[in-house]
Amino acid sequence: MQIKAIKTRIFRENEDLFSFVLKYVKKMREKSVLVITSKIVALSEGRTIDYKNKEQKAALIKKESSYAIKTKQTWLTIKDGMVMSSAGIDESNAKGKLILLPKDSFISAELIRKKLRKIFKIKNLGVLITDSRIFPLRAGIVGVALGYAGFQGVRNYVGGKDIFGRILKMSKTDVADSLATAAVVCMGEGKEQQPLAVITNAPVVFTEKINKKELKISPKNDLYLPLFGSILKK
Repeated sequence: MQIKAIKTRIFRENEDLFSFVLKYVKKMREKSVLVITSKIVALSEGRTIDYKNKEQKAALIKKESSYAIKTKQTWLTIKDGMVMSSAGIDESNAKGKLILLPKDSFISAELIRKKLRKIFKIKNLGVLITDSRIFPLRAGIVGVALGYAGFQGVRNYVGGKDIFGRILKMSKTDVADSLATAAVVCMGEGKEQQPLAVITNAPVVFTEKINKKELKISPKNDLYLPLFGSILKK
């Protein structure tokens, strides 16, 4: 698998995202995946608010979340079935504004995918919209898939056998988030100015239809259930 991060100029709020992509992505090969950071998707949708004070931001975080709890470093929230910091609301590289997450990253990914397939005349193409997240008890952030189109987000091994013939009962690979993490390592999180990337030779299964819920599980079935105990009591 190869990942090529693409350096661009600064993306402006309310700018046309597809025109911006075509300015820097001149060619897409069959069976490739275009990666787009969620920040420029949100900017294209005008998903920004002028930053006023901490109280305003806290109220917005609560409004954007299904659950929010204040911690020492940040707000720990659940939004769209994912645990994330501050409901994904970002101040970095925002020029004094708060940038929210896109309205629906799955819809955005599919719209861009349809247009790119038509422009480049290819059949198998994936589009992945990324953000960042943290893992419990681990320093640093990794990439996460907010939405995607054109490929299966999960590889399911349940019912298959391991190398010694043992039946696998729970094993699945989170393909979408794995690709997001790999891409974010190349794209960067600071001033790299690389909001796009192209992945080629990715070990994915391309498909026309995806299941938006394939990556989600209930907190009741989550490995970190003890940490979510207070949520389930609400």
